Amino acid sequence: MQLTDKEIEQFDKDGFLLIKNFAESKRCDAIKKVAQVHLKYQIEPTEWEWEYIGGSKDKYRSIRRLRQVYNRDILFKQWMENSEIRPVLYQLLGETPVLTLSHHNSIMTKMPHTSSDTEWHRDIRYWHFENDNLLSVWLALGDEYLQNGLLEFVPGSHKAEFDDECFDEKLFFRDDYKPNQEWIDKKVSMPLKKGDIVLFHSKTLHRANKNTTDKAKISFVYTVKGISNQAIPNTRSTEYPEIKLDI
Repeated sequence: MQLTDKEIEQFDKDGFLLIKNFAESKRCDAIKKVAQVHLKYQIEPTEWEWEYIGGSKDKYRSIRRLRQVYNRDILFKQWMENSEIRPVLYQLLGETPVLTLSHHNSIMTKMPHTSSDTEWHRDIRYWHFENDNLLSVWLALGDEYLQNGLLEFVPGSHKAEFDDECFDEKLFFRDDYKPNQEWIDKKVSMPLKKGDIVLFHSKTLHRANKNTTDKAKISFVYTVKGISNQAIPNTRSTEYPEIKLDI
C-alpha cells in the first residue's frame, strides 16, 4: 500500500491519519480472541487502571493494558511486522521504519464502568530518542466511539512548542490552564470500525474517555521510529530490542 500525496500532506498538517478497513475482519477477531484469554488470566506484564490513575485498587480494578505483546503470541508479532503497512510507514517517517518494543507494544483496553479517562498527553513525554521522528499505529479490533473511549486528537499539536507550565507534574496537558484551552477547543475524533487504523505522531496531543458502555473496548497499538533516530543510552527506551522493518 502507498499513501497519496494528499494523505501525506494531511498527516504532516494534522499529526494523525485514519486509514479505513486496513486489517481484515478475520485477523482482528483472531487477535482479539487471544487478547481476551490473556486478559481473563491476567497474564503479565500488565498495567492496571489503579496504577495509571493513582486511585483506589477497588474502584479502578481492571487491566488497562497488556504490555510487551510482540512476544506473547505469533498473531501479535505478525501484525506488528505486517508487510503491507511498511511502505506507508516509510513514507511518513522518510526512512526505514523500526519497531521500538520499549514503547506501546500493547493491547489497550477500556473496560466497562471500571476504566478511567485518559488525559491529554503526548506519547513522547516519557520516551528518550534523539528526535521526535516516531509514530504509533492504532488498530481498532471493534467499533470505537466516544462513549466507549474513542481517541480524540488536537490537529497540528505535534508542531507546537509548549511551555512547561502547559503540563502538570505527570506531563499531562492541563485543561485547567487557560492558554491551553484554545488548543483543546480544536479537538476532533473519528469513530472507528473494526479493521480501521489510525497513525499518529509521537507529539500529537490525544486523549480518551472512560468506557460507559456495557462492553469492553479492546485495541492494539505499537510504535515505530525512523532507523536513524537513536534511543538515548541507559533510558527506558533501550529496555527492549528493536526490529527493523525492511521494505
